[in-house]
Parts: sequence; structure tokens; C-alpha cells
Amino acid sequence: MNYQLYQYSLCSAIALMLFFCFYFFFAKTPEKEIFNNYLRSRRTMGVALLALSANYSVHLFCGIRFININAAILMNLSTYFLCYWLFSSALTSLLDRSYITPRRLRTHICLWIVFSTLSGTVLFLLPKGMIQNIGLLAMAVWLITYGIILARRLILTYKRAVQTLDETHSDDVAVYVHWMSVFTYWAAIFGVGCGLLTFLPDEYIYIWILSSIPFYIYLFYSYLNYLLFYEQIERTLEDGKETSSTDETIPEKDIPQYYEHIARNLENWIKMETYTQSGFTINDMAKALGTNRTYLSAYIKERYNLSFRDWVANLRIEYAKQMLKEHPDMNIKQISEASGFLSVSHFIKTFTEKEGYTPAKWRKQ
Repeated sequence: MNYQLYQYSLCSAIALMLFFCFYFFFAKTPEKEIFNNYLRSRRTMGVALLALSANYSVHLFCGIRFININAAILMNLSTYFLCYWLFSSALTSLLDRSYITPRRLRTHICLWIVFSTLSGTVLFLLPKGMIQNIGLLAMAVWLITYGIILARRLILTYKRAVQTLDETHSDDVAVYVHWMSVFTYWAAIFGVGCGLLTFLPDEYIYIWILSSIPFYIYLFYSYLNYLLFYEQIERTLEDGKETSSTDETIPEKDIPQYYEHIARNLENWIKMETYTQSGFTINDMAKALGTNRTYLSAYIKERYNLSFRDWVANLRIEYAKQMLKEHPDMNIKQISEASGFLSVSHFIKTFTEKEGYTPAKWRKQ
């Protein structure tokens, strides 16, 4: 084992994580009540990074892996189990503010204590050999299964949030939470990898340490960037939940007349090209049409078989195609803004997906 490389990698990881911990705990957020949940999530993530940096510090300053390998394995298993919960809770609560409850917190702390106790029993009380190896395998399977369950719960929360955003907002604001999906899969792979590296020979340990550096940099950058969009996402999610909870059920006999009313008003709304204004929600549109979200959402799904956002995107693409043909003097950025898209990159991506060509190539065609 290259002991110097091992020390340098630990020093780099510890310094980075402590800096991120300091930011997560003490960096300011806008003084609005809506940011309280973001702050709670960020501090929960800070606790996770603090636990990991403490783990790394024991390895660096005490050399526990070289003094007592079983104690090092126990410390790693216990730390990973706790951090799986902290990481998943921090991210899940960003999309579901009611996720962290006292009962859930007590349950997972108890699971962590039981897991750590059983791991210690396997490592220090069971005789070395096949029996201990079977016990270690069981603990490793438990750890990986626990991580997969938490990752699955986060992915399901993420998918529900994206569905709510797509059914509520005219713009692709779900792109602002895409990093959580990326991070969850990365975290699952990284967490399983760390668990396996715990049992590998010493010469491979530096891989475990160095692999954490880009992982935490991405996490830090994502939290930093998400602060810019958190208020918009949170208000949209809350708006979607509140509206869904107060939605009325449409009596079957009244559906035709409501749909006829919507269709008539919708035609005028489209002619006015109101869809080219960015930032409106399905609630804003329902008010303009003199109906409510339930009827409007059901009509769009039945008539066009699309989510609200995809339906608006189709209208904007058709408008952009008309502008591309009729205004050759306008560049792609100007057409993107005139059509109501939040960014040129999103406009080009959406246009290409629907038409098979970029806007520039389509114009030449």
C-alpha cells in the first residue's frame, strides 16, 4: 500500500467535506419562511458530511485500519448506514416537506443502533472463519438492501414531483430537480462501492477515498444551484398539492357541457397566443377560461393525451415554426424568447425531439 497516497487522499477529502459542512450549516438563505425546509435539508446533508469527515479523520489521525481492521470495518459499516438515511432524507424532504417525521426519525435511529450492534457482534464475538464471513456477508447484504430501499423511495418521490410539475406548470421547471435523480443513482453506486471497498485489501483503499471527491463536489454545486430555483419549485409543488386536495369530482352527466365550455373558450385563448407567455400555471389558465383545474386538466388529457406542460410545449413549437418561416431576420434566441421558452437550450432540445431537426436546420429545410 502507498501510505503517502493514502494520507494525501484522506487530507484532500477531509478538507473538502469540512468546507462543505461549514457552508451547509452556516451559509445564508433568503429570509422567507418558504426556505425553512431547504435549510433543514441542507443541514441534514451537513450532518451526513460531518459524520463522514469524522470517519475519515479517525482513519487519518488514528490509523485505525492498521491497528484493528475489525474496528475499522465496524466504524465504516455504521457510518454508511447512518449516512444512507441522512442523504436520502435530505433529498427526499426537498420534494416532500412532510417526509421527515419524529416517528420515522426514531425508526431509522433504532435500525442504525441494531445494525451497528449486530455488526459489532459479528466482528468481535463470532469466531473467525466461515461463521464470521457469513455474518459479514449478511450485514453487507442488509446495508446494500437498506440503501436500495431508500434510493427507491427517493426516486418515487422524484417521479411524483416531476409529474406534479408537468401537470401544473407551463414551463419545464422539472429540469431544475433532475440533479436529484442523477445524484441518487450516483449515490447508490458510490455507496455500494464504498461498502465493498471496506472489505478489500489496503492497497485499494485510496480508490474509495478519491472517488468521493467528485461525488461531494457535485452535491455541493447542486445544492448551491438549486437555491436559485427552490422557491419556484416549492410553490409549484405546493400549488399542485393544494389544488389536487380541493379538486372537485366531475359528475359524469355534466362532463359534456363542461368540456364544451372549455373547448369554446380554449379556442379563443389559443388564438390570443397567451401560451407564449412564460411562467403561467394551469391554475392561471383555468381562471382565464372561467373553469377550474380539474376540468381543464381532464379535458387536456382526454383530448390531446398529453400532460399540461407537453401540450403547451406543442403550441409553442408550432408558434416557433411559424416564426421561423415568416421572420428570417430573427435569430434562434429571439424566436425562443418570443415563443415562451425559458432558455434557448431547452427550446432547441424540445424542437429537435418533436421535429427531428434543430430549429436552424428546420429553417433551411
